[in-house]
Amino acid sequence: MMYLQVAAGLVILLVCGELLVRGAVALAEQFGVPKLVIGFTIIAFGTSAPELVVCIEAAIKGVPEIAIGNVVGSNIANILLVMGVPALIYPLTCDNKSALRDCVIMIFGSFVFCILAWIGTISYLQGAILVILLGLVIFMAYRRAKKSGDQSADEALEEYEQNMPKSAWVSGLFVLMGIIGLAIGSRFLIDGSVAIATAAGVSPEIIGLTLVALGTSLPELATSVIAAFRRHGDVAIGNVLGSNLFNITGIIGVTALIKPLNAPEQILHFDLIIMLAASVILVPIFLTQKPVGRILGAVFCAAYLAYVYAQFNGMSGVYSVAMMQ
Repeated sequence: MMYLQVAAGLVILLVCGELLVRGAVALAEQFGVPKLVIGFTIIAFGTSAPELVVCIEAAIKGVPEIAIGNVVGSNIANILLVMGVPALIYPLTCDNKSALRDCVIMIFGSFVFCILAWIGTISYLQGAILVILLGLVIFMAYRRAKKSGDQSADEALEEYEQNMPKSAWVSGLFVLMGIIGLAIGSRFLIDGSVAIATAAGVSPEIIGLTLVALGTSLPELATSVIAAFRRHGDVAIGNVLGSNLFNITGIIGVTALIKPLNAPEQILHFDLIIMLAASVILVPIFLTQKPVGRILGAVFCAAYLAYVYAQFNGMSGVYSVAMMQ
């Protein structure tokens, strides 16, 4: 039953997250909101709505380990798996300076998040700092895109415009169904994940770092695989960098504004270091403008499998629930 709960929760989150984004985008266009604004706000925030709702639900239910584990595990999965798998299909090439710039911004945001976590509780004030940091990054990106005539936001919007509701009331219904579905799906996922952790005798953070994180990273993986088939390596890379930045600033920030978070010891002393190391590895790749080829993609995928293996075999330094009792 608990496995069905998790599976049902993930499916509901993915479907209703899509409904929410499409409905919100349609409403925004019907009210005359500029496409560039839609691309940098509604799509950017909407595509991460499932992760955000899951983290909020986990924090409210008293399992912050799953909330923080979801974000940290998703960031690790995004770099090693979401970039690794598409690279096996076709080398990911990004020969412009924006990838390096966005990577540096992501690493800076990661360091800010890690420092706040290492200090202690991520409080309301620290959550506000993370949200403000995200807001500044989005504002600067919007200004830069508007000044240079960057069409990336418009291109991201084109995919949604192909299958959007045409009337305002249907768009509103999509938004309502999306919000309700996200609430239901997140509850199923969290309840099922806690039950699995208890039955398997592992800590909740391990479930958050692996099962929940991988499940909520599926949309990014699907997007990057499609981009690889279409030979759009820059889309796959931008997808990972943008998602990671939003995870550690927007999702953790908003969740902390609702309920302060404490990171478990394992995440503080092991997983945050892995997340930072995986992020820093990207710098020389983008600095030299080398493609992420099949060999490096295979190394990334193998590294992620090794990371998951370490979680479930006590190599990360965490005691299981059974051992703690």
